Amino acid sequence: MILSFIIFLALFIGGMWVMGISFEITGFEALLFCTGLAMFCLSMAWIMRATRSGATRRSNNWDGGPATN
Repeated sequence: MILSFIIFLALFIGGMWVMGISFEITGFEALLFCTGLAMFCLSMAWIMRATRSGATRRSNNWDGGPATN
């Protein structure tokens, strides 16, 4: 769980930082911004998948029924 948090934090803070510096670097603004946005989205997906409830796991359906694979 600690390793998942470290990966989440690195992606989250790194994505925010890359999006922030994208306006200072000339020539690669769009690429850096999209990279930062992708890192930010990956951090959210990582932490949603890694939690105990597993918000993105198919076994936790809203109706409480079995998974539909």
